[in-house]
Amino acid sequence: QRYGQNNVIMSDILKPPQEILESGPYVFADILDFKKLQELIVNYNIDWIIHFSALLSAIGENNVPLAMRVNIEGLHNVLELAKQYRLKIFVPSTIGAFGPDSPRDPTPDLCIQRPRTIYGVSKVHAELMGEYYYHKFGMDFRSLRFPGIISADTNPGGGTTDYAVKIFHDALKSGHFKCYLREDTMLPMMFIDDCLRSVVEFMETPESKLKMRTYNVTAMSFTPDEIVEEVRKYVPELKVTYEIDGRQAIADTWPKRFDDSNARADWGWKHTMDLPQMCKAMFEFLDPSHQKQKQRIKA
Repeated sequence: QRYGQNNVIMSDILKPPQEILESGPYVFADILDFKKLQELIVNYNIDWIIHFSALLSAIGENNVPLAMRVNIEGLHNVLELAKQYRLKIFVPSTIGAFGPDSPRDPTPDLCIQRPRTIYGVSKVHAELMGEYYYHKFGMDFRSLRFPGIISADTNPGGGTTDYAVKIFHDALKSGHFKCYLREDTMLPMMFIDDCLRSVVEFMETPESKLKMRTYNVTAMSFTPDEIVEEVRKYVPELKVTYEIDGRQAIADTWPKRFDDSNARADWGWKHTMDLPQMCKAMFEFLDPSHQKQKQRIKA
C-alpha cells in the first residue's frame, strides 16, 4: 500500500495462491541460486532486500543439513548481493536467538545468547555477519528480533510458537485443541500487522537514529492457558488437552518477555495489538459468523 502494487516483488519456491498473484509481481526464486538472484536484482532494479527465507525452529531440528543450507548459505548469498549492488538489507532474527543462559524476563537487546537450536544458531550468525558487513563494507544491514508471529493468512509453519495460530484453526474446525506446550509456558508474541509495520518503520528510519543494527521488538507475552481463556470467549465449547512434545524443551530456553525499550526510544516503535485485540482480529478474518458474539464481548 505504501510503495505501490508494482514496486514490491514477492518471491518463493512455491506456487502462490491466486490473491497473491493478483496483488503484485511474483517470481520464482531459490535462495540457494546465487546467479538467479543476481538476475532478479538487475532485471527488477531492486534496492531493498527483505530476507525472510528460513527453516523455523522445530522444522530445522528435524532437518539440520537443509536448515544450514537455507538459513546460513542463503544468508551468505543475500549479504554478498547486497554488498555487490549496494542494497539496503533486512534480515529478521528471533526470540530463538537466545538460549538457557540468557536472562529471560525480560530479555534485553545485548546479553549472552548461545541458542540450542540450529534455527537460533543461524540467526545469531546472521546478526553477527550483518554487523560485520556493516562495519567492514558500510552495508546498511538491519535486523529485528521478532517474537512469535500470529497471522490468519497462513497455516502454522512448524515454529515453536505456532500453537498460538493453530488454536484458532482447531477451535473453528473441530472444537478441540491439542497443545504441545505446558499451559504455563510464557512466550512473547506479536500480530502480523504489527510485525510488517515494524519492518517498514524500521527500514524507513534514518540511519543516524539507529544505535545498533539488531533490535528486539514485541507486543505482548502470554501462556497457552491465557490464550485459551481468550479464545473461549468466541468458542465457549472449546476443549483443550496438553500433550507435551520436544518443542517444550525449545520454549524453555527462550525469553518469557522481550525488552524492546531501545526500539521504542530510538525509532519510535509502538505496537497496536494486545491479546484481546489480536483474538478479535483472528476471528474476524477466519470466521465472520462470530460477529454477533464479538459484538457481545465488546459490549
